[in-house]
Amino acid sequence: MSILITGGGSGIGLGAAAYFAEQGARVTISGRRAEKIAAAEASIGSACHGVVGDITIESDRATMIEAAVSHGGGKLDALVNNAGNMYRGAITDLDQASLLDLFNTNVVAAMMLTGLAVPHLETTEGAVIFMGSIHTRRAFPGASPYAATKASVQALTRVLAAELGEKQIRVNCILPGAVFTEINQRAGLFDDDEARTRLQSMASLHALGRIGTEYEIAHAMEYLICAPWTTGATLDVDGGLGLGLTKG
Repeated sequence: MSILITGGGSGIGLGAAAYFAEQGARVTISGRRAEKIAAAEASIGSACHGVVGDITIESDRATMIEAAVSHGGGKLDALVNNAGNMYRGAITDLDQASLLDLFNTNVVAAMMLTGLAVPHLETTEGAVIFMGSIHTRRAFPGASPYAATKASVQALTRVLAAELGEKQIRVNCILPGAVFTEINQRAGLFDDDEARTRLQSMASLHALGRIGTEYEIAHAMEYLICAPWTTGATLDVDGGLGLGLTKG
C-alpha cells in the first residue's frame, strides 16, 4: 500500500506514518520543516520517504504526489490531508490576512492536492481522508477561524465523495478528540509543556476519561482506507469528547 500523509513530521501525521510503515505500507510524508522530516525518516526507516515542502505552493504539491507515487512503486492508494495550522482570536479582533492564510492552508491547499491525486487514486480505487476537528462538535470561544476551516473540510468530504464516487475513490473525514500535536505551539499559543498540561486537563471531558494517541487516530485511518463501501462519512474518534459530557 502506498500512502501520502501531509504534515507528517510531527503529531498525528508522524504517528500515522509510523503505524502504517509497521503494517508494511510505503509511506510518504511531507512538511515544511526539514529537520522534522529528516528525524521522522530516521525514526521510521526505509518504508518512509520524506518530502520537504509547503502544501500551499503549487510546485511543492506536485512534488509530493510525484514522490509518493515513486516511493509507492508507481501507485498511490491513499491521501491523508493532515497538514494544518491554527489561528485564534475574538471575532472583533481578527486579521483578514491571517484568516485567509488559514483557509489557504487548511482548506484550499488540501483541495488542490486532492485534485492532483485523483488520477492516481482512480487507478487504485483509492481513498482520501480529511482531518476534521472536535471544534465542529463543541464550541470553544476564540476558535472561530479554526472551527470554520474544519467545518469546510467536513462539507468538502461529502461533496467530493459524491463527485469522485463514479471513479471509485472514497472520501471520508476523521474528527479527533484531544491528541497531542504541535499545532498550538506553531501558532505561538503554548509551549510543549503547557500544551500537554492543557490537554491532560481535558481528560475528564472525554467519556472514556483520557486523551487519545496518534495510533488510535491511525487505526481509524486504516479502517477508512480499507473499507470498500464507506464514503462521505465523518468518523468521530474522540473518546466521547464530542458528546458534551456533564458530571453529577
